[in-house]
Parts: sequence; structure tokens; C-alpha cells
Amino acid sequence: MPHVIPDPIRNPGERDRIPASAGMTMKLILIAVILALTLAVYAASTNYGFIHLDDYDYVLDNPNVTNGITYASARWAFTTFYACNWHPLTWLSHMLDCEIFGLDARGHHMTNLLLHLASTLILFLLLHRATGSLFRSALVSAIFGVHPLHVESVAWISERKDVLSAFFWMCATWSYICYAQRPATSRYIPVLLFFAMGLMAKQMLVTLPFVFLLLDYWPLKRFSIAPASQRKLSSPGSNSLRFLLWEKAPLFALSAAASAVVYIAQHTGGATASFDAIPFITRLQNAVISYLIYILKTAWPINLAVFYPYPETISFWTTAGSVAVLLAITAAVLFKGRKFPYLPAGWLWYVGTLIPVIGLVQIGAQANADRYTYLPMIGLLILTVWGASDLATRLKLGRILTLSAAGAVLAVLTIAGYNQASYWRDSITLFTRTIAVTQNNWMAHNSLGSALKDAGRLEESFESYRKSIRIRPYFVEAHNNLGVALNAAGRRQEAADSFRTALSLKADYAEAHDNLGVVLAQQGMLSEALQHLTRALELRPLNAKAHNNMGNLLSMMGKRDDAISHYSEALRINPGHKGARKNLERLMQNSGGPSGSPFRRSGKGGG
Repeated sequence: MPHVIPDPIRNPGERDRIPASAGMTMKLILIAVILALTLAVYAASTNYGFIHLDDYDYVLDNPNVTNGITYASARWAFTTFYACNWHPLTWLSHMLDCEIFGLDARGHHMTNLLLHLASTLILFLLLHRATGSLFRSALVSAIFGVHPLHVESVAWISERKDVLSAFFWMCATWSYICYAQRPATSRYIPVLLFFAMGLMAKQMLVTLPFVFLLLDYWPLKRFSIAPASQRKLSSPGSNSLRFLLWEKAPLFALSAAASAVVYIAQHTGGATASFDAIPFITRLQNAVISYLIYILKTAWPINLAVFYPYPETISFWTTAGSVAVLLAITAAVLFKGRKFPYLPAGWLWYVGTLIPVIGLVQIGAQANADRYTYLPMIGLLILTVWGASDLATRLKLGRILTLSAAGAVLAVLTIAGYNQASYWRDSITLFTRTIAVTQNNWMAHNSLGSALKDAGRLEESFESYRKSIRIRPYFVEAHNNLGVALNAAGRRQEAADSFRTALSLKADYAEAHDNLGVVLAQQGMLSEALQHLTRALELRPLNAKAHNNMGNLLSMMGKRDDAISHYSEALRINPGHKGARKNLERLMQNSGGPSGSPFRRSGKGGG
């Protein structure tokens, strides 16, 4: 008996009788096309390196990660708020990469790409299962796979949390569709498990139960907004909204718990901006405008950057205009919703899933971020692809013209995605590009300075750090990094001045205390150096670098046993710390007494 599948290109209500074998062949061809296009965008990224923004904190300078998976590191993953986050599965995935690939960035990039490919494929399969629309489902997933806005999530190793949590999102959604079509407790359990795992990768998934409700409305038709007299005819399998909400109570409970944990993590780590720093009305204005910015970038993805500075002022009229546009869109999709239910489903998916990252609770200093669209964009794509297909049918454009238009869109986005991914090949290229397409980007100048310093281009790095400081004079990290670069150039006094400026802005800045202690030791000011290194360890007692520096200082002061103790502690914290191991072996072979300056021997000012 022939298998019935829909042909969305011709008519959303029309079905062609196609043999099952032909339907499966077409499905496999579409899967191959989707994967090929996505690989065309990202294949080169597997040869890229680490980036001077978060990658060092998340992987390279994080011994809990670089040591691979151990009992201690796994325990750390589940108990730490390091980097102002709680995402134990993300940490475990980074540890597993280090276990397998070491610090070869290619393997870490490969993991990100594989997760993105898997999510793209599952998105196609779940949309097809839920809607029965093969070509439209394929087009949504293909755009998801290649869109330039997603490059940040895939090509940035530190954004593993995005692609890992999205993978669990897709698995949970697939499981939910299977459950909704044939409800049973045994089918509900995988939904809970995948959802919980997604929350342990990134808490942005707190909105997934809300998305399940949207899927209940469309395309699953588990409830209807039609008048009661028509409901039985329009959706014979529908349930009450109260039942569907109660059904999701365990999911909402997990969302509430995850929201509380992430707020504590961000607040404890100081990542949440206070209302004094960014008033709530300013956040609200930026949030409203960001909703439109993300729509525009989805439609016209140009001038994308890894960091967008928060605006110093926001025009009232810009805000008012944005509110008017958003209200108009909302009114239009709700008005047309009964005839085209995918319109409110897609729009509310977009609006709802952005709420955790729209900036009402300000995390970090960015105004918006490309990575925040990774999952919300799906709602816009559903709305656009299904709407365009219906419009093409109404205008009688024909299958060839419609498919040609879809192919042209995919081709343009694939080329744009490939070009955007190419900027991520190294830090200097990425931050030079970011500076070129944004204004007053203090963060990008600082990160470019770090990349230039590591490349040995010290004079250029000085200028980048100073540009960052001119834009944002109270940015303590730039003052500290300038000091590190000056010290690497042998300009000790200037370096000390930069570290002191950083400490005047933030007295409990452990990194600046550590670096100032090193410079003072190099200048022979051992007593003052001891004060700063002691303070650095009080603030961050599990800092292997600071313990190694303290060992160097104590060795210079002739306190051999104390130096050995600090070198040993550095190695306990980070067994892979080569400097501490070399210094310990040197000291153990030494008969005792002052041993000169290990800082000078290292040539890099300690660490």
C-alpha cells in the first residue's frame, strides 16, 4: 500500500501518494543535503585554535578540566560555580575532550561540530514527525545548520554549553513528541531525563516546558482555541489546558530549581550587573530593541561580532518604535493564528525562549549576543518557512520556482556562514573583525591585546590595551593585562604601575596581586612582594600559578621548605604545571640557601 506523505511545497493540505521506498529515499537525500551544507560551513573550523576570550578560563588555564576526568574533577564539576555558571555536564564534556585530545584544539572543535550536526539532524526528524511536512522541515533544519548567527555557538569552544544543551533540547523534544502521540509513563521518563541533562549543560533550557505547550497547540493539536462547539470536530484528540499544564508540572519544577541555581551562581560570581550599574529601565529598553535586532540579523546576518558593547544611551523613540513593531507583529500572528496556527506557535517560541537571556537580569556586559539566538531562531524559522510555503501556494508560484527560491536562500546563507566562520580561525582575525564592525568595543581591544602579546607583538598589544582603557578607564582586566605585557617587555616599573592601578579599582583582584608580587620580586622588593602574593592566595587558595610564584619568592628568600610546600601544592592542584615541577626538582637537588631568582630564569615573570 502506498505511503501517504504531505507535499508542503504544493499545498499544506494536499497529500501525494508516494511509495514508502520513494519517501524514505527522499528523506535520506534531504538528510545528506542538510549535513553536507552544514559541513561546508564548519569543516574548516576543526583546524582552528583556542580564542582569547573564555577559552583560557574554561579549558587552557583550568586544571580541573585539563587533567581530564577523575573523581575529583567530576566532583568539582557538580559542585562549582566557577566562571559564574553551574553546568556540570558541560564541564564533563570539556574534561572528556582533554582526556581524548589533550589540548589539541582540533578535537574540541570537532566535538562542537558533531553536536551541532546531531542537533540539526534531530530537528529535521522531529519536525517531520510532528508536522508530516518533509520539505518544510528540511528547510528549517538546513537554515538552522548553516545560519551565520550560529557560528558563535559552534566555532567557539567555550560555547560548548550552547551546542550540548541544544542537543539535549532536541532529544527531549523528540521524546516529548513520541510521548504526546502515544502517551505513557514509560515515554514520559526520557523527556524528564533529557530535560534534566539539558539543564545541567546550560540553564537556558528552562523555557522548554513552555515550548512543549506551544507544540501541544501546533502541530500536535492536543488542545485548541476553537469554540467549544467546534472543538471535537477540529481536534478530536484535544485535552484541556489545565491537564496539559499539570502534565508538565515535573518539568516546570526542574525549570524553577535550575533558575534558582543559575541565579545564585551568577550572583555569587559577580556576573549579574547591579541596578546601579545598569538601571532596570535601561535593561528593559535594550531588551525590547534586542528582540528586533535578532530578527533583523536572522533576516540579514551582516556585521556580526563576538561582543556587542552595551549602549551608553538608548533613544526613547527607538524604544517606542521597537515596542510598536513588536506589538504589531504579535497582534498580526494572533489574528491569523486560528487559520495559520504555526504563526503564534513560532512567534511565541521566539519571544519566550529569549526571555532568560534578553537582559532583564543582566549577565555580563554585552548588549546582546549572536549565541543567544541558537534555539529561539527555530521559532522564527518555523513561522517564516511555513508562512512562505503557504504564500507560494496562494500565489501559485509552482514547485520549481518555490524550490529554486528556497535553494537560493540556502546558498546565500551557506556562503555567509562559511565567511563568518572564517573569522574564527584565530584570535587576531576574530577581534580585528569585531573592532571593525562595532564601535567603542573595549572588550575586543583587550582580547586583541592578549592575542598580540601571545604572538610576540608586544608594542601592538600595548596599544590595544590602551585603547581598551581609553574607552573604559575602569576596566581592571585591561590594566592588569597591560601590566603583564609591559613586564614581558622588561618594563618593570610601568608594569607595577598598571597592576597598582588595577588594584586601586578592585582591591580584591587576585590576579593583579599575584602579578604585582612577581614584578616586585623581580625588582628585589621581596617583603612587599610577599604581601601581595599572600593576598593573592588568600583570595584564590586553589590557584596553582600563584602557589608556584610564591614558591619562587620563598626560594629567593632562602625558605627552602616553605618553597617546596608551595610547589607541591601547585602540583596537587594542577599536576600538569610544568613550571612548578621543574622548580621543585631544581630545589630538591639544591643543597639549600638562597637560589637566586626563579622569576628571572623563567624569563616570563613567573607563573
